[in-house]
Amino acid sequence: MVANPGAVHAGAGHWTFTEMRPQDLRQVLAIERSSFANPWSSALFLQELRIPFSRILVVRPAGGADEPIVGYLCRWFVADEIHVLNVAVHLAHRGRGIGTLLVGEALREAKRRRADAVTLEVRRSNEAGRRLYASFGFHEVGVRRNYYGCGEDALIMRLALPRG
Repeated sequence: MVANPGAVHAGAGHWTFTEMRPQDLRQVLAIERSSFANPWSSALFLQELRIPFSRILVVRPAGGADEPIVGYLCRWFVADEIHVLNVAVHLAHRGRGIGTLLVGEALREAKRRRADAVTLEVRRSNEAGRRLYASFGFHEVGVRRNYYGCGEDALIMRLALPRG
């Protein structure tokens, strides 16, 4: 199923969203491993693909399923809320608005599904991520102490969505 059947424009490129397929795992894992000190395993991604309330969006240049994946976002829809679990962009494509596109698509989905809010956790040290989320109107609502291990806290961020 295509999340957004048309191409979207960001920066200097055109991009399409699709749902992650098992054959995308190699590319997604490469991005994951280059993005996080404690990356998700292949088994965890495959598990997410089987969970009915989980969805992993991948973004790639417009042109088809053979184009390389440049980023992804994993989210859950539970109890009238979207919870973003994981967002990552390929190192070579950072700073081009891909993260903004992914978060924007998650928010569009939340509105289509009439969610009350979108929540996520972000590393306290991830200033770029915190700025991105704040640019959409997310606010810090709590802290999960040592969430990432090695003393790194997660900031819980939430965006309330208007009803109607």
